[in-house]
Amino acid sequence: MRLALLVVFLTAFGVSATLQQVYEPGNGVKMPIIVKEVKPEYTAAARDKKIQGSVLLRAVVLENGHIGDNVEVLKSLDADLDQQAVAALKRWEFKPGTRDGKPVAVRISCELTFTLK
Repeated sequence: MRLALLVVFLTAFGVSATLQQVYEPGNGVKMPIIVKEVKPEYTAAARDKKIQGSVLLRAVVLENGHIGDNVEVLKSLDADLDQQAVAALKRWEFKPGTRDGKPVAVRISCELTFTLK
């Protein structure tokens, strides 16, 4: 009964009620393959401060090869650059990960690097 009420509530507010299994790589689950990579952009403030380094992100590559809505920053560099890294990752495209030859949602970690030239 509670699950049915939650589904009705979420649906009423435009939230998808579909619960999707997310797999970890390994044990028959193959990693997604990058098809399109988008580099993150420096902010003017970060460039002026000469901030360099990397941001470590965790996200889910969905069955359609796109990044899911929730991207988590595991290792921060700078608040603005973290957001630039998240925005860039959300534009990446993948050949989806598979399990038993079928596309599945797979959790990945990804490091995006900021280097001044």
